[in-house]
Amino acid sequence: MPRDWQTTLVHSGAIVPPGFRSLVTPVYRGSTTLFADAASVADVWDHDQRPYTYGFYGTPTTLELAARLAELERGYRTFITPGGQAALALIYFAFGGAGRHVLIPQSVYGPSRDLATFLVARFGLEAEYYPPLIGGDIERLFRPNTSLIWCESPGSVTMEVQDVPAIAAAAHRHGIRVALDNTWSAGVYFDAFAHGVDISMQALTKYVGGHSDLLLGSVTVRERAAYEAIGPVHQNLGYGVSPDDCSLALRGLQTLGVRLGRIEATARTVAEWLSRRAEIAAVLHPALPSCPGHPTWVRDFSGATGVFSIVFAPAWMKRQIEVFLDTLSLFRLGYSWGGVTSLAVPYPLPSDGSRPPYGDRLVRLNIGLEDAADLIGDLSFSLDAMRDHPPESLAEGRGGDETTT
Repeated sequence: MPRDWQTTLVHSGAIVPPGFRSLVTPVYRGSTTLFADAASVADVWDHDQRPYTYGFYGTPTTLELAARLAELERGYRTFITPGGQAALALIYFAFGGAGRHVLIPQSVYGPSRDLATFLVARFGLEAEYYPPLIGGDIERLFRPNTSLIWCESPGSVTMEVQDVPAIAAAAHRHGIRVALDNTWSAGVYFDAFAHGVDISMQALTKYVGGHSDLLLGSVTVRERAAYEAIGPVHQNLGYGVSPDDCSLALRGLQTLGVRLGRIEATARTVAEWLSRRAEIAAVLHPALPSCPGHPTWVRDFSGATGVFSIVFAPAWMKRQIEVFLDTLSLFRLGYSWGGVTSLAVPYPLPSDGSRPPYGDRLVRLNIGLEDAADLIGDLSFSLDAMRDHPPESLAEGRGGDETTT
């Protein structure tokens, strides 16, 4: 039966030749998923029951990224989220809840702390912070209602390397799950599940994305029970992700090995050079003995990435450190990390006794893909500029004496 041209625009009979194959995963966009018949219609998040039911739960592009991450991390299944912070929230809502208790390292990423303190706490979950190097002694902090222990190793600012296997062993004796923010290792330099972790999350924004142009997160689980606990929460929170961003992450996975190898070598070179500078009191790079928990890193990690911190000597004041940062040219000032461009950002630490007393003297560096000699030249020039610039006034405070919260 002939149709009006407007109907034909929607219900086309055009056919393209079959058989096209490409090395690149297609970008499948879609909200509505079509069913073969009425009996197949179901609103189900579990892809083992129904591969595709609605765009929120994934397209072939999304699910390929999830499958490849689970394969890479040697996990059971992976969920993709709109960002790293969303991945953290997903785990809290799946394993927390009113009346439950969660343990979090004092070295935890700032937004993760904010999530526990200002959002999750509103739903009745009690968060307690523990010293990151506590190891198996964490057992003394357990309560009957402890449901989750967070690890972040190394800490994303002060870089403490945690004894995750000891923490996990203690937790499992009491039936408590352990979640790890494994972004620093890109999910490859620390084998989370081999070391006792139950849930591993990453900010795919960082190393997997690799080019500072996408926002994604992932949550990978060890076993089916955790998968079934997270799935309904992921569904009800409406954690749809962009297939275009997933396509960029799939592309990033293909070059991850090459990028990480170059970044690791350059970061070690830069970190070792900084450790010999008189202006620097400590280089907090897990591969260097000066980093808290370094022996644990040697035991448990297969490599290092490009994020580490430096602590200026107490003689240097906040204003002088700002001159150092403002003089950098190859290092750009900005949060996040894992991309091709080197970054620097100051991190003033709170003076409540929960973090090392570095005050305003800590600067976190992200090493990108630039030449190591060029980066060292940039740092050297900026350190010299800092030395030549007297502080405007002592009232601005020495980094070791006053802190900014």
